[in-house]
Amino acid sequence: MNGAQDVGGMQAFGPIRAEADVSLFHADWERRVLAITLAMGATGKWNIDMSRAARESLPPVQYLSSSYYEIWFEGLKRLLLSTGLATAEEIGTGEAKGAAAPVPRVLTADAVAAALLRGSPVNRPTAVVARFKVGDRVQTRQLNPSTHTRLPRYCRGRRGRIIAVHGAHVFPDANSVGLGEQPQWLYTVCFDAAELWGTDTTAASVCVDCWEPYLDYPNAGSA
Repeated sequence: MNGAQDVGGMQAFGPIRAEADVSLFHADWERRVLAITLAMGATGKWNIDMSRAARESLPPVQYLSSSYYEIWFEGLKRLLLSTGLATAEEIGTGEAKGAAAPVPRVLTADAVAAALLRGSPVNRPTAVVARFKVGDRVQTRQLNPSTHTRLPRYCRGRRGRIIAVHGAHVFPDANSVGLGEQPQWLYTVCFDAAELWGTDTTAASVCVDCWEPYLDYPNAGSA
C-alpha cells in the first residue's frame, strides 16, 4: 500500500529528535490501547497483517499527525467495525448496545504472559522449491498495490543481491486481505546504497527482507 506509513527514503519531515522520556507509555490510555489491541487480536477475528493494513489505511494527514498509540487505536476501531464486533455508536459512547458478538477465542489474564512468550511464529512448511539462492542478483518488482505489502517504495524496481534465505513464511500481501497465508520463500536482499539513493549518500548498503513474489531476475520483465 502506498500509504503515509511508507516514509523510508522520503524527505522534508525534519530531523528525528530523541525523546528525553524513554518510558514505554506516556499516558495510562496508551497502556490500555496496547492491552486491548493484543486481547482483540487473540480472538482470531483478524490476523496481524489485517491489523497492519487497518493502520496503514488511515488518511495521510491523520496518520502523520497522530501519535503511535493513536494510530493503533484508530486501526483497532476500524477492525471492530469491519468485523461487526462493535458499532460506531458503541465505540463513541463506550457502552454496549446489545449482546456481545461471539469470538473464536478469549485471551484471559492468566494466559497473557505465556501467550506473549510464545509469540506467533510465521514460518511455514512448503513443498515449493526456492527460486533464488544466496549470491543471486535480483531485481524487485515495481509494485503499487492498493492493499498491504511489506515491500518498501524506496527499493521497488531496484537491483540487489540475495544474502540469506529464511525459508517459507506467511505472505502478508495475501493474508492481509483474507486470502489465506499462502506461504512464500523469504530472502534478505542487500542493495548498494547508491542503487537506492544515488551517489550522493554516505551509506554503504541497505538490507531488506523480501518475499519471493517481490523479486525477479534482472531484465526478466520485472517492471
